[in-house]
Amino acid sequence: MHGAEARGLAVQPAAPHDAARRRAGRIKMLLVLLVFVLPVLASYFSYYVLRPQGRANYSSLIEPSRSLPDLPLRTLDGHPVAADTLRGQWLLIVLGPAACAADCQQRLYLQRQLREMLGRDRDRVDKLWLVTGDAPLPEPLRAALRAEPTLQVLRVPRAALAAWLQPDAGHALEEHLYVVDPMGEWMMRVPAQPDPAKVKRDLERLLRASAGWDRAGR
Repeated sequence: MHGAEARGLAVQPAAPHDAARRRAGRIKMLLVLLVFVLPVLASYFSYYVLRPQGRANYSSLIEPSRSLPDLPLRTLDGHPVAADTLRGQWLLIVLGPAACAADCQQRLYLQRQLREMLGRDRDRVDKLWLVTGDAPLPEPLRAALRAEPTLQVLRVPRAALAAWLQPDAGHALEEHLYVVDPMGEWMMRVPAQPDPAKVKRDLERLLRASAGWDRAGR
């Protein structure tokens, strides 16, 4: 084989445009990864940097926040529900047994009022009632729930909730409303027997801090 032919078969260095194409591909890959990572970073940024000022906050901020565990959730009819389906929206949570005495009903009423008080941001917040125990709901309560299509009701063992959520000292788990962010992080505990106007301000601060990345709808 002649020397010129051998040189022709040798591996040629990559052309400049090939190297540029590889660099562009890496940049595109990084941008795609950033699209998925950015909401998580924004969540932490809004919580740790843009969060409501601790001095003026009425409700208790949870530091560090607590991630949504794999709760054994079920519908009222007994069908299992994956805990991950709760992610994607802010959650305003009420806890209570199926009997739901007057104090429980008052918290459900407060939950509904707080969401409505948020105005145009209310669609970023889902109402959730986690029913502790297996007792059936009284029929009058079932009828009332049918008139509340925006309230999701799921059953979960109280012990599973107690491993995730925690009441203020001297209070029961059921005495509070709990706020969970769209990433599934428990971020705030509303005081027992709260002032609705002050809770509304807390919620508005959280929603305002996350307005750059959070949108209504899952």
